[in-house]
Amino acid sequence: MELSGPTIAHDAFEHLETRAGIHAYSHRGNGLRVLVLEQPSAPVACLMVTYGVGSRNEGAGLTGATHFLEHLMFKGTERYHARHETSVFQVLQSVGAQINATTWLDRTNYFAVLPTEHLPLAADIEADRMRGVLLEDEAVASEKTVILNELDRGQNEAFRNLYHHVWSAAFPAHPYGHPTIGWRSDVEAITAEKLRGFYDTYYWPGNATVSVIGGVTVTEALTLVDDRFGSIPSAPEPIPSGVTREPDQRGERRVVVKQAGAVDHLICAWKAPEATHGDAAALQLLSVVLGMGKSSRLYNALVDTGLATHASASAPSFRDPALFSILAMLTPGKTHDEVEAAIYAEVDRVITDGVTQHELDRALGLYRAHDAYERDGVYAAASSLNEAIAAGDWTLFTDSLARAQAVTRDDVQRVAQTYFTADTRTVGLHLSR
Repeated sequence: MELSGPTIAHDAFEHLETRAGIHAYSHRGNGLRVLVLEQPSAPVACLMVTYGVGSRNEGAGLTGATHFLEHLMFKGTERYHARHETSVFQVLQSVGAQINATTWLDRTNYFAVLPTEHLPLAADIEADRMRGVLLEDEAVASEKTVILNELDRGQNEAFRNLYHHVWSAAFPAHPYGHPTIGWRSDVEAITAEKLRGFYDTYYWPGNATVSVIGGVTVTEALTLVDDRFGSIPSAPEPIPSGVTREPDQRGERRVVVKQAGAVDHLICAWKAPEATHGDAAALQLLSVVLGMGKSSRLYNALVDTGLATHASASAPSFRDPALFSILAMLTPGKTHDEVEAAIYAEVDRVITDGVTQHELDRALGLYRAHDAYERDGVYAAASSLNEAIAAGDWTLFTDSLARAQAVTRDDVQRVAQTYFTADTRTVGLHLSR
């Protein structure tokens, strides 16, 4: 793995480091971070802007603000607006770009994948709306209807409701406890003025990372980013970084959601550390051993035995401590008690006996394949890099495989013993009948 490389000088930027072919820079004028990965054989490029703001940063009365702003970032600036027939979608799609944006717990990202020669256009649009979004009352009212309809559709999905209830029960203090789309009352009450305040707090160069991946050189990328973003001023006030720390959980929590659905669901979740923690890689591999594929322990214990039609596990990869979750979709006629007992039996087996070398090798093989898939193409690489940025360290993208390969069987057993305790567990039951 390349840990350092030749420094490519550009007067506007400070070179931070080069790792695995990714060159990291910081703009001297406004603090904008830039990551460049050259892929000379690609006739296309991806430009992605990752802002360090997600639902994690929303306070009482403002839940859903980040997602709402994601919608409004496409509604227009003075230069790019539907009334001039120059909306973001019209302009970029006219040159063959694929564009979109996503909001999640720790970040919001905006991206375009397009022929390399049109990269300046994508950079111009992103720079323009970094500080130039209009946030007009008419646009807010229109998107509010769209988002409320989206929220209502989500309310009809039993599993999504169960998922939100589990996280709300697990995090009554930390903002991970509210859904990214927001609580309905907050969405209904949001105003252009409130959204302007949120936008003016977080949408600044010093809270953003521009990733440029594809058929462009580092010098070309830096010159382009400086030309488009370099004149944007720094935030007038420090970007708020702190959130409420979740108090230690001191006993199991249980929630029940009664809602019509095709099948019953069960979620068993335990508090687990943030993505940059030293135990994160072992927990990721444990999630593979327990819940990925037909050879996994949960598949054998639940699906092969007829207790469930689906079983999976997921380890957290977020900026703050989150949840290691096990999900099961119950076979009709089976009870939550039966399935829950079978899950705990498999967890206890890992705690008591650990995992085999064969299981760890299999997990590493699947992890290695997933790691390669996440780098296959300019968008895949940018998207995976985006999640590492959101988790607090972009080098998680370059170093994740090495971290996984360093995990031992003892590490996997130790993290199971450390984190799978009844006192840090939250259990969610969905009852469809």
